Amino acid sequence: MKDTTSEPKPATVAADSSPQQAGDIRNRWWWVEHSLWTDRMLTALETGVKGGKWFRLWDKVCSETNLQRGFWSVWRNRGSAGVDGQTVEQFEQHEAAELSRLAAELRAGRYRPQPARRTYIDKLGSSEKRPLGIPVVRDRAVQATLRYIIEPIFEREFAEHSYGFRPGRGCKDALRRVDQLLQEGYTWIVDADLKSYFDTIPHDRLMTRVREHIADGSVLRLIESYLKAGVLDTMKGWQPSESGTPQGAVLSPLLSNIYLNPLDHQMAQAGHEMTRYADDFVIQCRTRTEAEAVLEKVRLWVEAAGLRLHPEKTRIVDATQRGGFDFLGYHFERGYRWPRSKSLRKLKDTLRAKTQRTNGRSMPAIIRSVNATLRGWYGYFRHSHWTTFSPVDKWVRMRLRSILRRRRKKHGRGRTKEDHKRWPNAYFAGHGLFSLVTAHAQLVRQSHERPH
Repeated sequence: MKDTTSEPKPATVAADSSPQQAGDIRNRWWWVEHSLWTDRMLTALETGVKGGKWFRLWDKVCSETNLQRGFWSVWRNRGSAGVDGQTVEQFEQHEAAELSRLAAELRAGRYRPQPARRTYIDKLGSSEKRPLGIPVVRDRAVQATLRYIIEPIFEREFAEHSYGFRPGRGCKDALRRVDQLLQEGYTWIVDADLKSYFDTIPHDRLMTRVREHIADGSVLRLIESYLKAGVLDTMKGWQPSESGTPQGAVLSPLLSNIYLNPLDHQMAQAGHEMTRYADDFVIQCRTRTEAEAVLEKVRLWVEAAGLRLHPEKTRIVDATQRGGFDFLGYHFERGYRWPRSKSLRKLKDTLRAKTQRTNGRSMPAIIRSVNATLRGWYGYFRHSHWTTFSPVDKWVRMRLRSILRRRRKKHGRGRTKEDHKRWPNAYFAGHGLFSLVTAHAQLVRQSHERPH
């Protein structure tokens, strides 16, 4: 097994770093808000602060300039209104006054976050609903500011194999790691699922982990106030937050990574090949015996952390056999990967809404809308097995033929020989319909032509 006991950390530099060294530090921490994190602070971040804890962060939270940067982050993401009904656009109309009032409340200790608005979204492939908590815009602005300030402190501590909600990392990086390990023979998979993870994180234990690196009491109280703010449900009224950090809050992804970080390092120090994206993770082993031992370790850690493994979704899988496993939208099985069934279902549901037979838009306009969805989907799933794409192309053309058939006062779907003759594949290609098969063939050709 590969030695992964030592996780890579940012290189250390002397406190009296030269301008060239300072530039190197800024390059390594390219994603931070440099107006918040000065060269001196970044040097301290890399060399380590006394006692490993950060003090005197509160003044940065209260700065109107920093709060404005936090609001700009909220503005870019947009999002729905919270319990007060104020939209991002409405906040923006009075931005200066709103931010000035926020800064004054924070400095005076009068600031109190409002409850998050409870809403529910569909869970892909399930009859269950996923609960979200939408904070008001002003609370999102403060949370975004706070995240800019404390994220580098914890980013320095995170494990290399953690990819979710981290700067410069994403799903594709995690998928590449999983695929590489499969090729290296790590084909016994511990496919773990944390049941309702975001809603069950114990507040006291989470705050203990935050306190390991932050000693500013005002910042700690602010984080805790978000955890305790509760949610406002239309049907149930205000509900206290006794555990969890609501999905939808700006700070939640960072806090969720902080809580699982000890598990990441325990697995790495033991030499286990883990890949985690938020609460979704797999651990790849060479043998079933090893996988069973790893699963028991995970089970013990999860129970001690006050969490739960989903009894039906947590399992051990041999990826070389039929069945395989799903991870981040892909299905891995017998050396191949393709979109999991839920991912295909979601694509078709999106396209159905755009290709209803009663759609009165022109065919070029419909195809432009369809293309936007197909290109985005292909961008993520382009490394699927080649057999993935032809059925989707055929299905899309059938939906478009059905629209044209309806316009000729005919019932039924557009899949007869007559429909194919009247509107052949070339007809849709001529209108610019994006073809997954053609795009994938071009990708394969380019990979063969690329010098090795």
